[in-house]
Amino acid sequence: MTNRRLIAVDIGNSATKVGWFDFPSKKAAGSLPQPVATKKFKTGDEPAGDFGQSLPLGSCAWHIVSVHRDGTRILTNWITANRPNDVVCLLGHKDLPIEVRVEFPERVGLDRLAAAIAANVIRAADRPAVVIGAGSAITVNLIGANGAFEGGVILPGFRMSAEALYGADLLPLAILSPNDQPPPLLGKNTDDAIRSGLFWGAVGAVREIVTRMSEPLEQEPEIFVTGGDLRQFTQYLGDDATFVPDMVLSGIAVAASRG
Repeated sequence: MTNRRLIAVDIGNSATKVGWFDFPSKKAAGSLPQPVATKKFKTGDEPAGDFGQSLPLGSCAWHIVSVHRDGTRILTNWITANRPNDVVCLLGHKDLPIEVRVEFPERVGLDRLAAAIAANVIRAADRPAVVIGAGSAITVNLIGANGAFEGGVILPGFRMSAEALYGADLLPLAILSPNDQPPPLLGKNTDDAIRSGLFWGAVGAVREIVTRMSEPLEQEPEIFVTGGDLRQFTQYLGDDATFVPDMVLSGIAVAASRG
């Protein structure tokens, strides 16, 4: 990695997250590089408003992980048109410094692997880790004590589950926003009952998955939670659970620094 400023991009199915980092970065051992600033916009849309003006001046290197091909095409075309001196690197599985122990490594979402790379920086060297992330889906992934990505579980995210219920006659579309406080368990109206089911159902599912993932391990895993939809989750997942913002972007930065 040169001294060019890094722009890390996580293109998800619903949102695109962008963060920029200074290199070489100065950070303590066992800590993640932190973005100087971040932006977010809807995947499939061109960056709008002050996005271009907010980016760093000078030539930058874009390192992109994506699970949305059209979103990738739109963003790379925007970069070519608006930032002709920048370098774009579309990351693939072989670009990420992590062993992937699944049947089809090339099919694992690169965002999941980037978060696992970040977990390998901050977890204790002799302990496994579970990384829980939220976007369109909720993912629960196991990283072994040796740092390998061992696989995981994928659940519908809050929005996806809410839209599935909305397909039923007479049920409203109930929105659970990332900064909302956990809803009361007993909903006193239909909207609140759905929000309760979305939140507490996901908490129960994730807790059960983490418990079952942990059973065959020699040591209890550290638990890292990331993604705006899960900030409120962390307090319900035990004393070893830590919320880590921008974990995917930080993992991209770690991969770039080792490339």
